[in-house]
Amino acid sequence: MSESETTGGAPRRRRRRRSNRNNANKQGSQQQSGGNQGKNPQAKNNSAGKSGNKPGNRPGGNANNGGKSGNRNNRGGKSRRSGSANSSGGNRSENNRNNRRTSSNQYRRSPARPSSHYNDAHSELPVSVETSAGGLVISGLAEAVGNDNNVDLSKIYVALIGRLDRRGRLLWSMPKGHVEPDESQHATAEREVWEETGVAGEVIADLGTIDYWFVSEGVRIHKTVHHHLLRYVDGALNDEDPEVTEVSWLPVNQLVERLAYADERRLARQAFERLPDYAREEAKAGRYTPR
Repeated sequence: MSESETTGGAPRRRRRRRSNRNNANKQGSQQQSGGNQGKNPQAKNNSAGKSGNKPGNRPGGNANNGGKSGNRNNRGGKSRRSGSANSSGGNRSENNRNNRRTSSNQYRRSPARPSSHYNDAHSELPVSVETSAGGLVISGLAEAVGNDNNVDLSKIYVALIGRLDRRGRLLWSMPKGHVEPDESQHATAEREVWEETGVAGEVIADLGTIDYWFVSEGVRIHKTVHHHLLRYVDGALNDEDPEVTEVSWLPVNQLVERLAYADERRLARQAFERLPDYAREEAKAGRYTPR
């Protein structure tokens, strides 16, 4: 096969380059050594290095390519050495990262503490469970229904109580109190409304339940409050209850913005949606309860 035919495949090109490099090295060693063939392989290697640096060599020629190939081999060797050297260190680093991920995932998987009653500061306090009942006394339901059967919510009033907090702020809320032994939730709601507002009411519907925790006199208390809607029966507002600072009738369309606590505001929105139907029922039954 001729030399021109050997350039068709990549493997043959690599063989030719290696052959040319060897020939160039041999020619360089012959020129440097004056044709002496008895020198040791080290001298040949040195002469080959010198011949690779001769100005007569073509840029990018075989000698330089051989040097570059050697550099690549050296880099490859360094890469292998660094890879083997870092294999244990890399594993340790990866293990450390995995450990950190595991520990962080454990924290993330931990259940969140619900609220302040589980704080470490109060974790050793005794726990008490309390149940209360109360709600909204509603006046003017039937009167709010027009001739077209539409309901004007601004004519419906509810009774709220106001208490001063430790900062001296007047906080408005729904009347409520403890459920006594052998007392139903409805009976408690009617009694507490009368004691705290001075007006008598009759339960017409359940509104909803809320619960919360607080600390009082070294005891953690879990309190559940059942709220109801009550129809006004009779009586006049008074603030004779020592725990109540002020009592007031309030238009129901201002109820949400007046209540101090978010959970009661949520119940107030539910009541606001249901009141038109209750008002029509009261008007149909002829139960007029003026404020």
